[in-house]
Amino acid sequence: MSAAALPDTPPPPQEPEAQSGRLASGAAFWAAFGLSATGLLMSVNQIFNLGLFGFRPISTAYYYALIGLFGALAFLAFPGSRGQKARVPWYDWGLAAAILALGLWLGSEALTIQLRGWSATAPDWAAALAGLFVLLVLECTRRTGEAILFIACIVFGAFPLFAGHMPGFLWGVELDLPATIQEHVFGTESIIGIPMQVVADTLIGFLVFGVVLAATGGAGFFMDFALSLMGTSRGGPAKVAVVSSALFGMLSGSPTSNVLTTGTLTIPTMKRCGYAPHYAGAVEACASTGGALMPPVMGAAAFIMANFLNVPYSEVVIAAALPSLLYYLALFVQTDLYAVAHNLRGVPREEVPALLPTLKGGWYYLLAIVGLTLMLLMFRIEAEAPFWVALFLLAVAVIRRKQTGFGWSRFAGLVVEAGRTVAHLVALIAGIGLIIGALSVTGVANSFSRELVLYAGGNVGLLLFFGAVTSFVLGMGMTASACYIFLAITLAPALVQAGLDPMASHLYVLYWGVVSFITPPVALAAIAAASIAKSSPMVTGMTALRIGILLMLLPVLFVFQPALILKGDLPTILQAVATALAAILLLASSFEGHLYGMGRLPAWARVGLGAAGLLLLVPEGRTDLVGIALAGVTVVAMLLLRPVAAPVAGGKRLGE
Repeated sequence: MSAAALPDTPPPPQEPEAQSGRLASGAAFWAAFGLSATGLLMSVNQIFNLGLFGFRPISTAYYYALIGLFGALAFLAFPGSRGQKARVPWYDWGLAAAILALGLWLGSEALTIQLRGWSATAPDWAAALAGLFVLLVLECTRRTGEAILFIACIVFGAFPLFAGHMPGFLWGVELDLPATIQEHVFGTESIIGIPMQVVADTLIGFLVFGVVLAATGGAGFFMDFALSLMGTSRGGPAKVAVVSSALFGMLSGSPTSNVLTTGTLTIPTMKRCGYAPHYAGAVEACASTGGALMPPVMGAAAFIMANFLNVPYSEVVIAAALPSLLYYLALFVQTDLYAVAHNLRGVPREEVPALLPTLKGGWYYLLAIVGLTLMLLMFRIEAEAPFWVALFLLAVAVIRRKQTGFGWSRFAGLVVEAGRTVAHLVALIAGIGLIIGALSVTGVANSFSRELVLYAGGNVGLLLFFGAVTSFVLGMGMTASACYIFLAITLAPALVQAGLDPMASHLYVLYWGVVSFITPPVALAAIAAASIAKSSPMVTGMTALRIGILLMLLPVLFVFQPALILKGDLPTILQAVATALAAILLLASSFEGHLYGMGRLPAWARVGLGAAGLLLLVPEGRTDLVGIALAGVTVVAMLLLRPVAAPVAGGKRLGE
């Protein structure tokens, strides 16, 4: 049975950052369609340098117009309050028109802004309009992000007003209100600074590709593909969730969206197989969150990282490959041990789709991944590649429209959803730009990293703690890509100055930026999964934290031992990989209370194996030896105390 036909699948819950049905139909839908189509067409024109109708705007004009178009869409798509009705109120239409008009005006005046130096001295009327633009950007950020991000944007955006009164390394050049506004709007280091430039020049294509992949049935294919490979195995549905969410998540880049797409198929099946509701939700949340760290796309973070580090994209992929594989291996082993411990088996063979028909019906999705990888690694066309692959998937969907049902209405909905996705990120990044611009214009950004290292007193562990807390907190209010862009500018340089490997430092902040998706109290991915599993959000979040604990441990490990990101001599890399694999097995056994060949573990054995696993994870030879010895002593003690392991009873199959 295919994924699409699984029974008892509840309708997907509303995504936390979604538009609450405001763009379902009517004038709002068609306005969103027009804004989305115009914005996306303008991006294609700029990225491919097409010069359609002679339109070749300078870069800053493109950025301003993009904010105007997608900012207007943000006001239509995202309600101003949680209790607001689905219908777009008149004042949201007014706000949308205002930011659109201001964005287009700024785009038309972009050359004048540069030549006449409006960032330093602008006409009073232009400064007044710029102030209104800042307020509209802040409102967009409030609607699309969490409260903590909105507050940070206000406080740091206003930082130049009182920077001269700040103590220590927070002291900076102080500006009055008009000068602050001018720097934010007319300067090139704030709203249209590096974060917005990265989004506009690189990320939009990947956002569109993720939407096209989902709209044309990619999630269903990956689910069916994983089911055909592992559905009948022990605890098969959970393994299917891990694999399908990894495949789809690395392309979509959004943990929450991934849960709501694949989780509606995997979670009910896991429950029917015998997995506890909270456990099923936690597995899906962890698997979906890891997709943002999985090469080759990594939710588009790989390309941003390559730009910041000024290295080939292939180096980022190679470095990120092993940690992400270790993370998914840990999920895989834990779900298997849970199935063994609870006598669970897989889906009946008659309900599993056959492999060859599945491939025949969706081979083009695999071809799209291969083609995207080749274009990224061999031809290095990062900005253009996702557009080509998205166009390929759309062409296949149209050609096979009798099977896919892909027609004009589906296409229009796809355009609107792509625009909404871009609008969400543009709104967040514009707000983050206020923070970065304020730190830059006051001079604090240049000294922040150096002073942070000094405050840590040369203690790398303390610096990593600062980095983890900052990344975690910021990850609560923005997407993984947005969080990484901010931290790559402000925090990663401090880690590098402390002597840590640059690649490991950037991966460190990326990993900790996504931890909040599975960690209470925010845990957006876990909450979304809990709504599908009909389990307690807090219990699901705590279970996800336990299952995905490696998401917290891995970045610390590869910072201290770059061999885990495949840097160093071959013997060191092999030793690091071997001890990491052993540690994963021991930790998974400790968490699930079951060890292969030994059966259920008593509490003392779980503690012993868990401690041994942690020691093996520490990148140091002596701790490896102690960990191996402790694991050996624990196993021998179990054999002496329980010489004959109880046989595992035959489990029930799904549907029996």
